[in-house]
Amino acid sequence: MDLHLLIDNLTNPALLFFFLGIFAVQLKSDLEIPSNSSKFISLYLLFSIGFKGGLELSHSELNMEILWSLLFGIFLAVSVPVYAYFVLRRKFSVENSGAIAAAYGSVSAVTFVTAISFLEIEQVDFGGHMVAVMALMEAPSIIIGVILMAIFKKNKKEKTDFKKVLHHSLTNGSVLLILGSLVIGFLANDQQAEGIKPFTTDIFKGFLAVFLLDMGITSGRKLNDFLKKGWFALIFSIIVPIINGCIVAWFSQFITESIGNRFLFAILAASASYIAVPAAMRLAAPKANPSLYIPMALAITFPFNITLGMPLYLYLVQNF
Repeated sequence: MDLHLLIDNLTNPALLFFFLGIFAVQLKSDLEIPSNSSKFISLYLLFSIGFKGGLELSHSELNMEILWSLLFGIFLAVSVPVYAYFVLRRKFSVENSGAIAAAYGSVSAVTFVTAISFLEIEQVDFGGHMVAVMALMEAPSIIIGVILMAIFKKNKKEKTDFKKVLHHSLTNGSVLLILGSLVIGFLANDQQAEGIKPFTTDIFKGFLAVFLLDMGITSGRKLNDFLKKGWFALIFSIIVPIINGCIVAWFSQFITESIGNRFLFAILAASASYIAVPAAMRLAAPKANPSLYIPMALAITFPFNITLGMPLYLYLVQNF
């Protein structure tokens, strides 16, 4: 791997703020981001990336590459939880396996946003339609996870309300905001978009740094408890993202020739949801242990992807 990619990523101020958050927890500092501020920043990041994606999409012609990209994203969101479920069943219950599988089939919007920032630093272009791909990958994996739990659970008398789960998956705040922002960005003309550029673009990296500081604090708090749960979950949280990311980094060449798009496909395949899926699983799988699947995605997979994963996947895309 080209070391400059790794060094550039590890010295990125936004990422260093993430490490500062973890360090603060280890020092037992009272440093924290107010919950309301954290929620606002997360909404801002989704709004900004959705709007810019829609704006880019408006400059692109709808072609077969975009269509295949959307279908490929949905295929990943369906196939990853299926194979992950059977791996997880070696150690976990039906409910925990289904919830974790859904998390790893779904995507992390924050990882996606960080990956886009990484591409901008490396001056690599990507298509605006990749934002739509990300948004479309949220719901299918949740539905597949619920279906797997319904098929394999021992107590068949317990019914799962698929209608509620489907509604929650499609109307989840993060999904709705990024899709809505995508549509608004698509409809806006260049002059209108220029008017809010200071908000959507100029302050983006600053807000990302503060948000990653908050993610570092949250990850640090969950990490210690998670490490007590055994090695299988820890190994799964690293190995499965690497497998998914590397395979998709190579296979995506058959979907698109764009280096940036291929890289984003790899990071989407490697990421795991710790916002949308846990919210849905509270309804669909109340017996699943959130102290297991949330730390796996947030405290292990997320840090790995934004530190070592992104340079690895970009190297594979550029060289294979």
